[in-house]
Amino acid sequence: MKLRFLGGAGTVTGSRYLLSDDKHRLLVDCGMYQGVKNLRKRNWARFPVEPSSINAVVLTHAHIDHTGYLPALVKNGFNGKIYCTKATHELCKVLLPDAGYLQEEDAKYAFRKGFSKHDKPEPLFTVKDAHEALKHFESLHYHERFEPVKGMEVTFTPAGHILGSSCVHVHHRSSDRTVVFSGDVGRQNDVIMRPPEPIDKADVLVCESTYGDRLHAETDPEADLADIITRTAGRGGIVLLPSFAVGRAQMLLYLIHKIMGESRVPKMPVYLNSPMAIKATEIFSRHHKEHKLNAAQCEMIDEHTEFVRTVDESIELNSVRYPCIIISASGMASGGRVLHHLKTLLPNPRNSIVFAGFQAPGTRGDALVKGAESVKIHGEYWPVKAEVYNLDSMSAHGDYEEILQWLEAGTLKPEKVYITHGEVVASDVMRKRVRDRFGWDVEVAELFDEVEV
Repeated sequence: MKLRFLGGAGTVTGSRYLLSDDKHRLLVDCGMYQGVKNLRKRNWARFPVEPSSINAVVLTHAHIDHTGYLPALVKNGFNGKIYCTKATHELCKVLLPDAGYLQEEDAKYAFRKGFSKHDKPEPLFTVKDAHEALKHFESLHYHERFEPVKGMEVTFTPAGHILGSSCVHVHHRSSDRTVVFSGDVGRQNDVIMRPPEPIDKADVLVCESTYGDRLHAETDPEADLADIITRTAGRGGIVLLPSFAVGRAQMLLYLIHKIMGESRVPKMPVYLNSPMAIKATEIFSRHHKEHKLNAAQCEMIDEHTEFVRTVDESIELNSVRYPCIIISASGMASGGRVLHHLKTLLPNPRNSIVFAGFQAPGTRGDALVKGAESVKIHGEYWPVKAEVYNLDSMSAHGDYEEILQWLEAGTLKPEKVYITHGEVVASDVMRKRVRDRFGWDVEVAELFDEVEV
């Protein structure tokens, strides 16, 4: 059996891994590249293998950097099934059509502005392509064994990152070898997600390293958030939280309503301005048995949040001048409705912009948390006068120590570990830490490398 790294190597995006034997090809994750332009350009390159030659796809979780290329894969000839957990399937029904819509809008914008080298720029895929891809989905429960291709048995175990996230265990029957893909590994003490389930067996482990060179700050996110909200409201400002629609938005809503219910911050309106995040919150509530919040706590979030659904409502929200809290996508300020809020709120020192997690290099979020004096939005530069924070302790990714604890918790003794899904330095530091802690044979994966497993 061979493993080829088609993405997610040397960067935190574009996750794609190909397992193959003499007869079959199984793709684990099919992510879109996000972040800086030279990474996004990879989405337009010819897929490294012929899509029609892939027999099946298995997904670790729903985030676009792990699923976003699926509509293009189907469009270009893939005709097999796409397997994932129940919650991942539901989230993909929201995320993939939205990604298609954004592709269509980007193509229209490029045409209007005339900056495409093509006379009529085309989207990578459309909303229709996304719905076509969704027809290929088949969902399963955690720990349910299935055979996506003949001779390869797969099971999902909880990864604790977001709703539905999983580690993918692939057992190749003829060689009696097991390869485990960590996906994105969650926190040991996350606010709303349960910790990742330990792994007991893997001959080969493919492990993420987003925070491979860092520890999360040992701060209380509730206290930090309460302090920022109270001080901002005290000077008549608005708190804007750019947020990932899946996972982070639900955690932020829970924490805000919790501290507001405990009278630790003034009572004020809380707006969720992201159609995708609204749908994800509804899915989150339906799957409350998979996370720490019970049905009553989920209901509290729904009852006390003002959902901003339409474009007109979103535009109207930009005229609000009283203290309030706005949560809006995207989490790295790379697109979406949050950009319009940033244009309105950044120039005013009374306001606060609060990021809550990893900011990929090259994104607006990265520039803002690093102290940029102005940022470019919709072709214009906007001054940064508002206070900008990054509550890194809210990240949904385990830091290197949490991942090491997770690896230590099982009975794992892999023959080989490949480190992926991290910036170059983070991955190499993670390699050294895993080697030093466990004495395992560890290597950082290189893009397009193919190895025997």
